Amino acid sequence: MAKRSVKFIKGRFYHIYNRGANKNKIFFEKENYIYLLKKLRYYKNKYEVSVLAYCLMPNHYHFLLRQDSNTPLNIPLAYLFNSYTKAINKKYKRTGTLFEGSFKSIEVEDVNYIVELCKYIHRNPIDDRLVEKLEDWEFSNYLEWIGKRKGNIIDLEFRDKHFSIAGSYERFVLEHVSIKQAIKSLKRYLIEQQSKKK
Repeated sequence: MAKRSVKFIKGRFYHIYNRGANKNKIFFEKENYIYLLKKLRYYKNKYEVSVLAYCLMPNHYHFLLRQDSNTPLNIPLAYLFNSYTKAINKKYKRTGTLFEGSFKSIEVEDVNYIVELCKYIHRNPIDDRLVEKLEDWEFSNYLEWIGKRKGNIIDLEFRDKHFSIAGSYERFVLEHVSIKQAIKSLKRYLIEQQSKKK
């Protein structure tokens, strides 16, 4: 496994993301999304990982995770993505890499940015114009966040702590904030975090 600049520590939150090699698709049909989510459920339970937000897109993905055990987060994630790549290669009789290198990881410490990041992740399908309404994209846990679907790939405790009133998260997410503005805000935060560590 490649050495990472981000250290995975129990109790910390991490934004995990990646895209397909050469920006190609990583999900080709509905069954692919379902397969990855089943594997995610298995590894999150086995290695004690909390999933706050996720969104699977045709050629990329985003996860916001908390490491709840002493096992570094990169271990279950390596199993998850290796398993998925092997399954896709076998199913579609393809070879070689599926993703653009190893997954990217950013530690997120400020709770306000954690909540903003959930919003950014969940807005992906509408900001990329895949759907007109976020409820129509089934491959994220946005529906669990707004109480319109029961699922077990979500940290309900975290959701309820920050958005205990029904509908409040839905209003928060649907307030228009452009992707560029969200990225700019997140980059500013990350630069501030890096300067503090120097």
